[in-house]
Amino acid sequence: MIFDVLTIFPEILEGLLNRGVIAQARKKGRINLGLWDLRDFAEGPHRNVDDRPYGGGPGMVMKPEPFYRGVRAIKSGRGGGRVILLSSRGKLIDQSKLEDLVSEDNLILLAGRYEGVDERVTEICDDRLSLGDFVLSGGEVPAAALIEGVGRLVDGVLGNERSAATDSFSNGDVLGPPQYTRPREFEGMEVPEVLLSGDHEKVDRFRKEKALRDTEKLRPDLLEEEE
Repeated sequence: MIFDVLTIFPEILEGLLNRGVIAQARKKGRINLGLWDLRDFAEGPHRNVDDRPYGGGPGMVMKPEPFYRGVRAIKSGRGGGRVILLSSRGKLIDQSKLEDLVSEDNLILLAGRYEGVDERVTEICDDRLSLGDFVLSGGEVPAAALIEGVGRLVDGVLGNERSAATDSFSNGDVLGPPQYTRPREFEGMEVPEVLLSGDHEKVDRFRKEKALRDTEKLRPDLLEEEE
């Protein structure tokens, strides 16, 4: 799967994605990551990618031309791609959205900065997505999160394919079960006996029940949405 990112800070993405699961997937050829400097698609000696907003107001707004040129160049080289703008004004990313996106061959991610991007950029986008109801300084961290979330669903990326299937939200809007490892006892807290029983049916039942109880306690809003 190919991920292309248009950003003025490609080094941020490289720093976030050159370790761990995604780095290993890149080495194995399961994931191809293209980091594109938006300034390479800007005009003028200073390669400006932003300007003052019409109507006044604080800050600067990112110009549409570099994004249009960048997307066209990437699509020309890749033969297409689904374009996603990372924006606090976008729809919230959830697990079902990641499962939808993993079916794509190529995702082109647009990472804005400053006070946002010129609204006309949305005309070349297939999606506007957000990490949550809060504002970040730029789209690089959300882009990295999206790549991590989608990338780990790509066939052959995880060492154990069951890992993704048991994650939170992978079995409906329910949190994943709590996990334990050695030592068996730590500061008076012991691993639940059922996990040591070797009875896989009991373990599975315990984890499902505990996941549901924890969801009711920690994220009751998820269960309310299902009703």
